[in-house]
Amino acid sequence: MSIPKEPRQLMINIMYLVLMALLALNVSAEVMDAFQTLDKGNQNSIATVDEQIGETVTSLNDLLEDKSKAKYRVLQPAITSIRQEVQSFNDYVNGLRDTLIDVSGNNDGEVNEGDYAESHGVVAPKGKKNKDVTTRLLVQGPKGQVGEGLGEGERLKERIAATRQRLVDIYSELLNEHGEALDLNQQEVQARIQSVAENMPFKVDDETWRTSNNKKVSWADYKFGHMPLAAVLPLMSQIQSDLKVSEANLVNDIVQMAGGKQIVFDKFFPVFQADKSYVIGGERLNAVVSVGSYSSSLQPENIDLRVNGQRLNIKPDGTADFSLTASGSPGPKTIQTSVAVTNPLTGEVTRESGTFTYEIGTRSVAVSADKMNVFYMGVDNPLTVAAAGVASNDVRVSFGDAITGTGSGNSYVVKGVRPTGVGTTNVTVTAGGQTLGTFPFRVKPIPDPVPTMGGQQGGDIANSTFRAQKGVFAELKNFDFDARCNIAGFNILYIPAREDALVATNAGSGFSGQAAALVGRAKPGDNYTFKNIKAKCPGDAAARDLGTMSFTIR
Repeated sequence: MSIPKEPRQLMINIMYLVLMALLALNVSAEVMDAFQTLDKGNQNSIATVDEQIGETVTSLNDLLEDKSKAKYRVLQPAITSIRQEVQSFNDYVNGLRDTLIDVSGNNDGEVNEGDYAESHGVVAPKGKKNKDVTTRLLVQGPKGQVGEGLGEGERLKERIAATRQRLVDIYSELLNEHGEALDLNQQEVQARIQSVAENMPFKVDDETWRTSNNKKVSWADYKFGHMPLAAVLPLMSQIQSDLKVSEANLVNDIVQMAGGKQIVFDKFFPVFQADKSYVIGGERLNAVVSVGSYSSSLQPENIDLRVNGQRLNIKPDGTADFSLTASGSPGPKTIQTSVAVTNPLTGEVTRESGTFTYEIGTRSVAVSADKMNVFYMGVDNPLTVAAAGVASNDVRVSFGDAITGTGSGNSYVVKGVRPTGVGTTNVTVTAGGQTLGTFPFRVKPIPDPVPTMGGQQGGDIANSTFRAQKGVFAELKNFDFDARCNIAGFNILYIPAREDALVATNAGSGFSGQAAALVGRAKPGDNYTFKNIKAKCPGDAAARDLGTMSFTIR
C-alpha cells in the first residue's frame, strides 16, 4: 500500500500499525513463562531419572563383585556403551541449545550472563521471543531458504535416528552374542529385541508433518519453524527426556538379566503435560498425566494418579489422559495433582503431590479498513483482521447484507457494496465457533469527481489549448482507491464576442457533432459554459450532476 498524502489517512494507518504491535505484545509474557516452566520441568525429570539409573548401575556393580555372578559381567560393557551414546547425544543437544541462546542473546560466541535478562524476578534468555534465529539455524539451509539446504534441525533428526538405532544395536549385540550364557533361548532373545525396538519412546515422528493439514516442507520446519526460542528449548529438553527414559528402560532390562534388579522409589512426582498453558474461555485443555521417573517395571495397578481428587485410568505405559473445559473469569488457575506408587517388592506406598498452573485469557480482535474507515460502493475495499491468541487459519469473517467479501487469515477484500447499502453494515469475526466481535462500518458512495478540461476547472485558457481538447473528464481527487468515473454528457453554451449565443448537447465525454463544431470556432474573447455535466462512478445507479464550468478564451 502506498503512503497516503492526506494527513488524516496517514494518521489512521499509523494508529493501525501501533494496534497491531500492541496485540502482538499482549500474547507474550504468560506464554513465554509457561514455556520456561515446561523446560525446567523436563530438566528436573531428566535429573531424577539419571539419578535412578546411577543407583541401578551401582547396584549391579555391587552384585557382580560376587564371583558366582561372574558370567553376568558381560552386561557392564553394554551398559557403558549405552550411557556413552546417550551422553554424546545430550552433549550435542546442549551445544545446540547454547548456540541458540547465545546467537539470540549477545552473540559473543559463548553462553554467559549477557545472554540472560531478569524480568519480574525470573531470569530467562534475552532472545526468548526470537523466531528468526530458531528458524534460520534449525530450518533454513545455507542459502537461507526453507528446503534449499540442511538446517541443524534436520541434522538433529538424523542424530535422533542414528542414536536410536545404535542403542537398539548395542542391546541386540549383547543378546545375540551372550543370550545363551544369560539363560535366554533364541525365541526370548528375539522377543526382547523386538520389544525394545518397538517400545522405545526416543524416536522421530516423520509422518505427522506429512499428513497434517499444513504447508511445512520438512520435519524441522514442522517442529521448529517460526517458533520462539522459549518454545524450542522445551521441545529439545523433551527429546532429551525421551532419550533418558529409553536409557533407563534399557539399563533396567539389562540389569534384570543378572537378577540384580531393584525398584527404588526414592522420589516420585506427577507430571502434567498439557497441550497448552494459555487457553481461551470455552476451549478445552488436554493433558497427559504421568509419573516422573517412570520405570517400565511399574504396573498400572501399582499407580494411583489423581487430578483435583479425580482418579485417572492408567494406561499400560504408565500415563493417563485428562481434559477440562476452561471456564470462569480470566486469570491464572491451579490444578492439584497427586500420585501414590506401590512398590511391588515391599508393598511400601510412596506418595507425592504437585500443582499445575494455567492461564485463562480472552481473545481480542481488531478489524480495520486499510484505506479509510468506511466501505465505498463500486470498488474493492482492503480489510485487515487481527485476532490475538487465535491462529489465522481459524479466523472466519462474515459480512452484512449490503456487502460481500473474499479472503482468508488476516487479509480480505470487501466488494459488491450496493447503493442500497448506504448507511452502515457489519463485519463479524469468529474463531472456533465463538464470536470474537461485530464491527459496524459506514457504507458510502464514491465522492463526487471534479469536471476538468485540459487539466482546468474553468477560467482563462489559451485559444490553442482550448481547441486542442478532446472532451470533458471527471477526476477523482484525494481518493485512495483505483476507481474511474466517466462523463455521461453535458450541455455547452457558446457566447462569441459580439454575436448571438449558441447551445449544443453532447453525449459522453468526448466532443462530437455540434458540440465539437462549437469548440472548433473558439477565438480570443469568446466564452464557453459547460452546464448540466453528468458523470457515473462505480456503484452508481444513475449519473450524478457535477455542476458547471466556464472558460474565457484568450
